[in-house]
Amino acid sequence: MLFILMGLLAFILFVAYDINDVIFKNNVIRRFFFLGSFLLIFATAGIIIEAFDVIIWNFWWMSIFGMFSLFFLILLIYTLFFALPFNETYIISNGSPQVYRNGVYALCRHPGVLWFGGFYFFLWVALRIPMLLWAGLVFCVCNFLYIVFQDHWTFIRTFEDYNDYKKSTPFIIPNFESIKRCLLTLK
Repeated sequence: MLFILMGLLAFILFVAYDINDVIFKNNVIRRFFFLGSFLLIFATAGIIIEAFDVIIWNFWWMSIFGMFSLFFLILLIYTLFFALPFNETYIISNGSPQVYRNGVYALCRHPGVLWFGGFYFFLWVALRIPMLLWAGLVFCVCNFLYIVFQDHWTFIRTFEDYNDYKKSTPFIIPNFESIKRCLLTLK
């Protein structure tokens, strides 16, 4: 239960980071995103380590579903830290940053939520730890609430053209057009 509470705290830190980024711009609070990420990693690792002796060790099962989990984790890391080209990430127009609309961000407005859910689902399938299922569900609900907050508060205040982006790009479920746009602009 402690690890689930740590995960909840991680999302509180993410929200505080966003509020700070829009309003206060305090350098100490800017570290909350990193700290929240660390808490989430630590909570997930803690659940696995705590249940290590009850894991059903099946090499093929764990390898197949572990690879799926790793695939989604790589997509999540790519989306959060590498999908935005540095020289285009902070395009300023009339004093306000513009939304990056290519690659995975053409797929949907919050592609990370898809990869996050896939990571926890396949990690649970690979390891079959009941607490990991509960933690994954709680963390996914928190992540969904966090992206709703970002979609309705943070990004509207951060990006001048976010409302236009909302009209042209699905929230989290890609459609045929957004998949096509993603594939055409993926680097």
